[in-house]
Amino acid sequence: MSKPLVGHKIGFVGLGNMGRANARHLHEAGAEVVVWNRSAAPAEAAARLGLRRAESLPELARSAGGGVICINLTTTEVVEQVVFGPGGLHEGLHPDALIIDFGTTGVAETKRWAQQVNWVDAPVSGGQVGAEAASLTIMVGGSDEHVRRALPVLQVCGKKITHLGASGSGQVTKLANQLIVAQTIDAVAQALRLAELSGVDPALVRRALLGGFAESRILDLHGERMVKRDFQPGGRAELQLKDVRLMSELAASVGLDSATLRNSLQQWERLVHERGLGDLDHSGLFRLYETQP
Repeated sequence: MSKPLVGHKIGFVGLGNMGRANARHLHEAGAEVVVWNRSAAPAEAAARLGLRRAESLPELARSAGGGVICINLTTTEVVEQVVFGPGGLHEGLHPDALIIDFGTTGVAETKRWAQQVNWVDAPVSGGQVGAEAASLTIMVGGSDEHVRRALPVLQVCGKKITHLGASGSGQVTKLANQLIVAQTIDAVAQALRLAELSGVDPALVRRALLGGFAESRILDLHGERMVKRDFQPGGRAELQLKDVRLMSELAASVGLDSATLRNSLQQWERLVHERGLGDLDHSGLFRLYETQP
């Protein structure tokens, strides 16, 4: 395996399903990777693979020096706290350090952070499978200079990398992606439940539709999960709700009035809060239709 990152110092914060795979790929590409995670077990597991564990966020920032720090965190609020809060990265951050945000976070906040530190927003699509295979689609926002610096790291973690424009552009694109995902999951769930209630085998319906105009990765992968009632989480429903809220805020801020987006938000709120099923995979939205009276 080639080692394109030999000599690079990289900090990595957030070792969930996506982050731990990305951090491992960077280590295997030859980078000197220092990790931090809120809970100890993932950081200890990374250390056993040869990555170095930092005891605090400022320590990680100092270790990375003027290199790159990747963050792979769940919410805008957590990103704010980890980077700028008490005990955060900013306490040890080198002026030349570049932060790459792989998560899906708020557009307005991303633009604000990019005025405070060197920042590239690089949210991804492809899920845990894509992270493990280093085949993620990465949507990038930031200055030309910062994106050039980030590119060697991004190329290790993903296959399709698109620079969309200035800071925040990557997050806008990811929210457009999630708008399609959230509503398509809902459409697939309705279609398969409609077939089932009509006495037609939903597994056969899914198979028949694949290859037709309704074909999609969601019909293929999540449709199979719905047919099998296998909702072990890859992407959790509560995180899908977080993204739908972000896209609803963005739509309101730019004057997009969408009845289908409002309905989508209502459905995800019902699944997570009324039904308490936020820990299911987001294909578990099917449960809303399975349990209707």
